[in-house]
Amino acid sequence: AREKMREKGQTEVAKTLETPVFSRGIEILTEKSKFRSKFHLGYHDMGYIRQKGMDVIEKHAADFVRQRLAPAEPINDGKQTPMRGHPVFLAQHATGTCCRGCLSKWHHIPKGRTLTADEQTYVVSVIMEWIRRQLHSSPDRECNKNDGEDA
Repeated sequence: AREKMREKGQTEVAKTLETPVFSRGIEILTEKSKFRSKFHLGYHDMGYIRQKGMDVIEKHAADFVRQRLAPAEPINDGKQTPMRGHPVFLAQHATGTCCRGCLSKWHHIPKGRTLTADEQTYVVSVIMEWIRRQLHSSPDRECNKNDGEDA
């Protein structure tokens, strides 16, 4: 995502993603929210990511954000992101990017207007960073079929 932003000249978002604030932001979010800290990729989610590859997962994330989160008034806002069924959905709940209310509360992106291209790129980057951290944080989780079971 960072390379794509640079190609498009979106330097402000790229700068944000390279700051310690962004990097630490995901950790702070999960530390401050007991609810968000409970989300982890399960065995099936990790298998799905390995099968599809990170580029496809990132495309899915961008599609979900564009369709379900970017509109000024998303359909079923607050309920548009399922709790399971795709690794991106888990990542959205874990990172507070699941609905416009959470985007406003956790990322200070106001409700009531369409997300800009830069904001959509930011949201996808947050989601993908959480997924990357999950994949690298616990190698034994990949082998433990009883952990998470997609939830």
